[in-house]
Amino acid sequence: MAKRSSLYIRIVEGKNLPAKDITGSSDPYCIVKVDNEPIIRTATVWKTLCPFWGEEYQVHLPPTFHTVAFYVMDEDALSRDDVIGKVCLPRDTLASHPKGFSGWTHLTEVDPDEEVQGEIHLRLEVQPGTRACRLRCSVLEARDLAPKDRNGASDPFVRVRYKGRTQETSIVKKSCYPRWNETFEFELEEGATEVLCVETWDWDLVSRNDFLGKVVIDIQRLQVAQPEEGWFRLQPYQTKSRQHDEGNLGSLQLEVRLRDEMVLPSSCYQPLVQLLCHEVKLGMQGPGQLISLIEETTSTECRQDVATNLLKLFLGQGLAKDFLDLLFQLELSRTSETNTLFRSNSLASKSMESFLKVAGMQYLHGVLGPIVNKVFEEKKYVELDPSKVEVKDVGCSGLHRPQTEAEVLEQSAQTLRAHLGALLSALSRSVRACPAVVRATFRQLFRRVRERFPGAQHENVPFIAVTSFLCLRFFSPAIMSPKLFHLRERHADARTSRTLLLLAKAVQNVGNMDTPASRAKEAWMEPLQPTVRQGVAQLKDFITKLVDIEEKDELDLQRTLSLQAPPVKEGPLFIHRTKGKGPLMSSSFKKLYFFLTTEALSFAKTPSSKKSALIKLANIRAAEKVEEKSFGSSHVMQVIYTDDVGRPQTAYLQCKCVNELNQWLSALRKVSINNTGLLGSYHPGVFRGDKWSCCHQKEKTGQGCDKTRSRVTLQEWNDPLDHDLEAQLIYRHLLGVEAMLWERHRELSRGAEAGTVPASPGEAPKDSLAQLLRVLQDLREAHSSSPAGSPPSEPNCLLELQT
Repeated sequence: MAKRSSLYIRIVEGKNLPAKDITGSSDPYCIVKVDNEPIIRTATVWKTLCPFWGEEYQVHLPPTFHTVAFYVMDEDALSRDDVIGKVCLPRDTLASHPKGFSGWTHLTEVDPDEEVQGEIHLRLEVQPGTRACRLRCSVLEARDLAPKDRNGASDPFVRVRYKGRTQETSIVKKSCYPRWNETFEFELEEGATEVLCVETWDWDLVSRNDFLGKVVIDIQRLQVAQPEEGWFRLQPYQTKSRQHDEGNLGSLQLEVRLRDEMVLPSSCYQPLVQLLCHEVKLGMQGPGQLISLIEETTSTECRQDVATNLLKLFLGQGLAKDFLDLLFQLELSRTSETNTLFRSNSLASKSMESFLKVAGMQYLHGVLGPIVNKVFEEKKYVELDPSKVEVKDVGCSGLHRPQTEAEVLEQSAQTLRAHLGALLSALSRSVRACPAVVRATFRQLFRRVRERFPGAQHENVPFIAVTSFLCLRFFSPAIMSPKLFHLRERHADARTSRTLLLLAKAVQNVGNMDTPASRAKEAWMEPLQPTVRQGVAQLKDFITKLVDIEEKDELDLQRTLSLQAPPVKEGPLFIHRTKGKGPLMSSSFKKLYFFLTTEALSFAKTPSSKKSALIKLANIRAAEKVEEKSFGSSHVMQVIYTDDVGRPQTAYLQCKCVNELNQWLSALRKVSINNTGLLGSYHPGVFRGDKWSCCHQKEKTGQGCDKTRSRVTLQEWNDPLDHDLEAQLIYRHLLGVEAMLWERHRELSRGAEAGTVPASPGEAPKDSLAQLLRVLQDLREAHSSSPAGSPPSEPNCLLELQT
């Protein structure tokens, strides 16, 4: 049994931000920090005071975190980035509103005295005396203090205050993980009500000392001769009132939702999983059709989450294709018009979207990646709509005269035809690269639609059904928003965005089989018609080959893939190399291409070169960040592992940005989460000379000075499946609609008694629903008997953030 916490974060947009550049504008981006630990950085939106990001993330983290903060920054190429403002949401506030926060909120000024982090280790004891008791406070150590100096560290000391008397520890130079082991004593009067204040400061020779945080302790709760020892979280000074500043720094639109789940042992979920799997295996012949009932009782706002959870559950059971096939049949049974087929946000549509992202993201990158990269690299001005052509933006031709509108339109048409042709050619060649389970699912979709709409007049309908998912809901969104599909690290500028939008429109026209309705919408797309018509023929030929996969071929392809260790993550990184020994020792980072699979972390000189294994997956003990001061570089991580003879080793790898750093850390932590011997502590510095750079310890193999963060991960589409968590999330949803399920059960019971519900052979129609309700009751009792108690019911209200 384990408690899982996750944060859903969507950073939508900002407005009315202050200008930080001399041009009267800003280049804003957002940094998301959990307990002052940067975990997310959005892309920079250039030259605007009203940026739109539209980025969403899901973060898994320990349930003990305290705050999540959003910092809006202005990027500067030549100097340090400017801080515009921040929004801070405490965990307690998020936990009290399970439906989450949504809306606009004002940015507040960043006060250095509030930017504290870390913990301090104290031992407190009240000792009896002849005349009066004495308070003994031992300041042992601190960890993860805020770096306040330019060298990426601090020079911390502690100031202990009680009843007007102040005592200070020694100063530990250049460390965010200082150790003092100093004790102070104060005389206590009987019935004293004063508090003990322990403040941490960064010492500065020239300027004033920087505040690092404080702990306030109520002396009355301490008992005589019973020492208390532990780690205390450092707190900021009392927040200053800034009502007069509200709105001056602009606003940020956010959606944030915290979800805490108590996940029971696998055996508790087996009845629910088996019941749902049994329904899927029976398909349309099932007596109760629970899947149809779940769709009926699922609201529009949570349909995507439910679809994703169900899809992942059945994917883990090897029934994803059967589940989607059942949804296809259910939707076809209630659809009479071909032009509305799979166009609504039904459970089938949402489940298929999730399926393509989970199973086909690598395939999408292989097909679209080179085309999208070329569009970004060319940065050409492209426009087909005569009402939007801006000749002045195009520049001059070789004869130093402005291009005419006709020339701009013709040149734009040529560029788009080239991109569309390249995309369709890449798609035509990609049949074998498409995952077998995706091909088999499209085969089932193609067959079901052809059975439902036979005849020559519906010849194109099966093809359009496939393209409605492949082109309209998968390829086109990825072309329009490559950052959200991890095709690019940054958002496109206005010119590139327009090119991508026009290319996506062309792909949609091809996907719609060039119907008259699609042509009539935007007549100015006519110059692309020859390529679109040719593309329709190419696409139909591609789909015909794509769905031409038999059960034997599907099993052979799956068996071949299962023999290969699937890539979890890959990409270029810089590995740390040490040269020489003693005082002449130097270090550098060498660029290599790394591959992480479910077996090992390996590397090669280039993506196509021969791989060399660096670390066996089973030998990984921790994957953590490294202090910036250690190498004078940011975004460095360390992989702590044991070699073949059991000796501890560390590999230092540098990433190019905070997002890449957290993605690699997440991937390494997920694939090693079940390893034996995982570390609970580590050193965030390096062992240089005769001591650690972080805490100045001299024992190289001693206990680490900071705790590991193995449970802090970013969710990705290719994450390993967590069957118990998916089952718990489905249970949570069914619990929310239990009243509707009971009402449906009563309707079926009354219908069966009146003879209006036809009884099928074997079980009565209501039997599977009755089983589901019993399973929900058993799970509720299992949660009630767990130490954490039953899961909280979700309120219907959504707490809105308003300006």
